Amino acid sequence: MTRHLFATQLYEAELGDNALLEELAYSIHALASDDIAGRNWSKEHRYAGYTSYASLNDLPRRDPAFSALGKLLTRHVTAFARDAGFDLDRKPRLDSLWVNLLKAGGHHSGHIHPHSLFSGTLYVDVPPGSGSIRFEDPRLPMMMAAPPRRDSFVTIDPHAGLVLMWESWLRHEVLPGTGRGARLSVSFNFA
Repeated sequence: MTRHLFATQLYEAELGDNALLEELAYSIHALASDDIAGRNWSKEHRYAGYTSYASLNDLPRRDPAFSALGKLLTRHVTAFARDAGFDLDRKPRLDSLWVNLLKAGGHHSGHIHPHSLFSGTLYVDVPPGSGSIRFEDPRLPMMMAAPPRRDSFVTIDPHAGLVLMWESWLRHEVLPGTGRGARLSVSFNFA
């Protein structure tokens, strides 16, 4: 008998609100145009496009579309925490939320989100051929002399309206895309 221990969980859902996706797309393009500090940070860090990651930390207070999104994401993260069996003494709270406009061919190297419980991404606009998100088996750094496995990475092709959430320690990356057009997404952390 073989038992599976300590599974890594990934939450997947559909946002189900096309009008909100359109509002978010409009806002992301406006931010990419107006946020000089974010554009400068993106350029300095060789981010292929624009991110508000290091420049704006008040999007839900700044824009009603992000406020509405924050409320929807809170419902999703509450369901994920329940499904994952977490014994929390309070509901997870939205800690940070930022937008990404990733140009064709752009990527984001492997990383984690320290100081958070859950992290995730909502895909707002995903042109054909946009880069996929790839998750790394968390056991990989500890496998030492283990033989290679076929499933050390799981890749998911995003589409508009897809909400993904995972525990923040799970290493992930955005692979380069082959299509044309910018991929729009909103990333977030809950603490």
